[in-house]
Order: sequence, then structure tokens, then C-alpha cells
Amino acid sequence: MPGPLNGMKVIDLSRVLAGPYCTMILGDMGAEVIKIESIDTGDETRGWGPPFVEGESAYYLCANRNKQGITLNLKSEQGIEILQKLILDADVVVQNFKPGTLKRLGCGYEEMKKCNKGIILASISGFGTTGPFSHLPGYDYIIQAMSGLMSITGNKDAEPVKVGVAIADVLTGLYTCIGILGAIHHRNMTGEGQEVDISLFDSQLAAMVNVASNYLCSGQIPERLGNAHPNIVPYQVFTASDGDFVIAVGNEQQYLKLAVLLEDPSLLSQRYETNAGRMQYKDELVSRIAKKIKTKSRTQWKQLLDVAGIPNGPIHNVKEALESEQATSRNMVVDVKHPIIPDLKLVGSPLKFSKTAVNIDRHPPLFGEHTDEVLIKLGYSKSEIHTMKKNQII
Repeated sequence: MPGPLNGMKVIDLSRVLAGPYCTMILGDMGAEVIKIESIDTGDETRGWGPPFVEGESAYYLCANRNKQGITLNLKSEQGIEILQKLILDADVVVQNFKPGTLKRLGCGYEEMKKCNKGIILASISGFGTTGPFSHLPGYDYIIQAMSGLMSITGNKDAEPVKVGVAIADVLTGLYTCIGILGAIHHRNMTGEGQEVDISLFDSQLAAMVNVASNYLCSGQIPERLGNAHPNIVPYQVFTASDGDFVIAVGNEQQYLKLAVLLEDPSLLSQRYETNAGRMQYKDELVSRIAKKIKTKSRTQWKQLLDVAGIPNGPIHNVKEALESEQATSRNMVVDVKHPIIPDLKLVGSPLKFSKTAVNIDRHPPLFGEHTDEVLIKLGYSKSEIHTMKKNQII
């Protein structure tokens, strides 16, 4: 059965991670995605490595499946003409040029909607189309710094630390996807498209959730807490006899179960009955729990805590996580056929629909792999395509 977005056509003018991640999700859900790359270097991530597999960057491969790939010179009149033809029957365009770039090329939202009233343009940038920083480029690392995320990540007495993955890019890709789906619903109701303005900065600020709310409600600037939680205790890393794992007690019932399981009467003291009390006496409480945890192995604690219904988990490395029984059972590592990479494996989609399938029908495209195919569908002849290649249009 086709995916839930079967029949939707998406023109992907984005590169690096936030935009391509968004359009990959749309492609996973069945949309037809045409990825347009510069004829010179293409998506920057093609050169980001190592590792490379048969010349293809692992970074590029992670966010570009389920797309057709073409090259196009958007600085040429004929290149813009081809883009306009692609937009004629498209549903969505996703782009992450600096704000104003598409307009200068003569293909901004106002121009797009003249030929396609229902077009949805999702524009991704570092800081959005308004504000004093709107002209600045946006990189995930910079956004993690400026959004406050790095100020709360790491140990209190050490330097601020970035998250180990480009989380601002990933979140922006998700917010963009959500925005597109909202705009599609609006178009279904009214027949009108619109532009969706998404910034990395806004997305990461929104993703500060309770930490941002803590400041807005209290006026106190949050600090780095290492592996501790700013609002809940015990909710952190503990060290067993053979290594580290996490215990995450989320309510009073779970804490009571933990106190009973650890067989330490002092943990049942009145001062620890509520989370507010546990936060007040956090240091002494954590010290008591830590001493008990050191008496058994991680495997022993895992078994005991699972039976008691207390959230916990080992700290896996990436290999252990991807090869875990849980990941395997959820098809979170998938085999993808590729023209030059044997045995290509990619992370699977987390979307599981009961009625519509999420399929990987296309490998991440080689540079310009589908240019001829797409242009022929637009009505260009092989002779015209040959001339365009000669003139560096494609």
C-alpha cells in the first residue's frame, strides 16, 4: 500500500541537514521528492567525511533517501525556467538559501504562486526572515550556542558542551515537516498555499521546553547539571559494580518502589516523600542511593528495576543501540539497494502506520543521477538535454 503522502510532489532545494532531513521524511511517507543540487559541488555533505563508502559520504546518505536527484544551474535563465516548470504541478518547495536569495533569482514565493496558487514554500534559515540576525548564516553549532542549549549541557565546573548530534538541524527538519503538513491541511480547506518560515534559532528555543519555562517562571538562570535533571530526583546516571546506567524516577509511586527495592529504611524518610522534598535534600539522597547501587551489577539492577516498574536503561554506544534486539524488532536498521554501494544499511523510519506503509523505494541519489529522467518528463528532448549539459545549465 502506498504511503500517506502518495501523490504529493516536493521540490527540494535544500542541502546539508535540516531541509534534506525534512524532505526525506516526506519521501518516506510516499511523497515524490526531486532534489535539486548545484551543478558545481552539489549538497555540501557529499564532501563531509570520512567515512565515505564507495565515494559516497555517510553524512549525505543519512538524509537523502527516497528522492530523485538532479543538477541545475539556478544562476542561468534556463535553469530558473526548468525550476518554474517543476513548480507548476508541485505541492511543496523546500529551500534553505539565505533569506531573499530565491527572490533575487526571480523565483520567490510571490513569483511561485503566480504559476501555482496552491504552492507551499517552506523556507529554512538560521534566524528566520525577520529580526536583526536574519541576514546571518545558520549553523547548528552556532545555534546550540546562541539558543542557550550549550549553557545547560555538560558538567557545572567544566566548559559548555554541544549535543553530540546536530540536534538543532534535526529539530528544525521536524518542525518544517510539521509546518508543511499544517499548510497542506489549510490548502485542503481553502485552496490557498502559503510560505512557512522556519528558523534553526526559533526551533531550538522552542525545544528548550521545561528549561526555558523554568527561567520564565522563576527568573533564575538555569545552570549545567551534568547528568542530573533540573526538576526531578533521582533522575540521573548511577554506577553499578560493573559500569554506569540510568535510573529515571518520574513520580512518587516509582520512588516508593525504588526505596523499597533498595532496602534502605532511610529512603522512606518523610523528607523524601515528595519530589519537592527530594530536590531540597538532593545531594544526601543521591549519595545514599549511589552507595546501594554499587552493590550489584548493571544486569542485576536491570532485572530488578524492570520487575518493579522503575524506568532504567544501560548507556549504550552507537553499535550496541543499533544492534539491540529492540532496534531490530522495530526495523530501525534497513538494507537499501544502491547502484555502487553493496550492503548499504541506513537507519529506518520511526513512523509506523497501521494503514499506510513507510517504504524505502529509492536510494540516496548519486550526483545528478535522475537529471535526464526528470527533464524528459518535463518535455525536453535528448538533444536539448545534451545542449544544456554543454552549456552548464544542468
